[in-house]
Amino acid sequence: MVIKNARALHFVFKIGDRTLSAKFYREILGMKTLRHEEFKEGCAAACNGPYDNRWSKTMIGYGPEDSHFVLELTYNYNVNSYILGNDFQGITIKSKEALERAKASNWEIENDNGVKVLKAPGGYKFFVVDESQPSDKDPVEKVTLASSNLSNTIKYWNGILGMKILSQQDKSVLLSFGENQAQLEFKDIGGPVERETSYGRIAFSVPEEELKAIDEVIKKADQKILTPLITLDTPGKASVTVIILADPDGHEICFVGDEQFRQLSQFDPEGDKLLNRYIEKDEKRKKEA
Repeated sequence: MVIKNARALHFVFKIGDRTLSAKFYREILGMKTLRHEEFKEGCAAACNGPYDNRWSKTMIGYGPEDSHFVLELTYNYNVNSYILGNDFQGITIKSKEALERAKASNWEIENDNGVKVLKAPGGYKFFVVDESQPSDKDPVEKVTLASSNLSNTIKYWNGILGMKILSQQDKSVLLSFGENQAQLEFKDIGGPVERETSYGRIAFSVPEEELKAIDEVIKKADQKILTPLITLDTPGKASVTVIILADPDGHEICFVGDEQFRQLSQFDPEGDKLLNRYIEKDEKRKKEA
């Protein structure tokens, strides 16, 4: 199957400290709050993980979701921390400005084989290319995930989903659904992929009519569907249809109908104020505890 017109949307992180996470993504990486949403009960597609409780979603990035790969920060009100696995390897961004802000804020800058690394609260790695942040394209370049068997990974992502191979080496492969969007890299880690409680999810949009075709192809290939086609509601906003898959290493993949998602993902000018309001409530609860 060749998925047509797919668009890389975002990566989902679970965050245990909303205050410190907001500081990192906004003040260190320099991202902007695009929208903030609160939910009274767990997501039917496990968007917030296996938790049936009150939670929030904050979309944050370098520009509108229509044209940028952004991050979804999910915060579960009764979970303060998560165990980090080896499944998520890092996100690469181009921004010497982020490094300058990190240095000015005394945020630790690590070095990984000559590449500068900033760690978000929770331990998520951001590989930072020490060059000026581009203004004419998305600074987010790629997401890197672990693979226990690169051949099986390629068979799934390229052979079944139809993602194009951009380059391949002995221990890594770089894939994409199209030009001018974030790329997906897999690195063979030479052992099992351990998805601990911090596990994330990568999301793509496709024309809504393709969702059923994806469902059929995955079933025919006898691959895993975590959540069959389902419609998700967001209070006061557009509903979206999604299907949640898992690749051979358990990496979660969300495909969502593009038409609906473009309505849901419109920039909310009140998003930053909403996030700040709930952070203030978090801090108040901590003081009262």
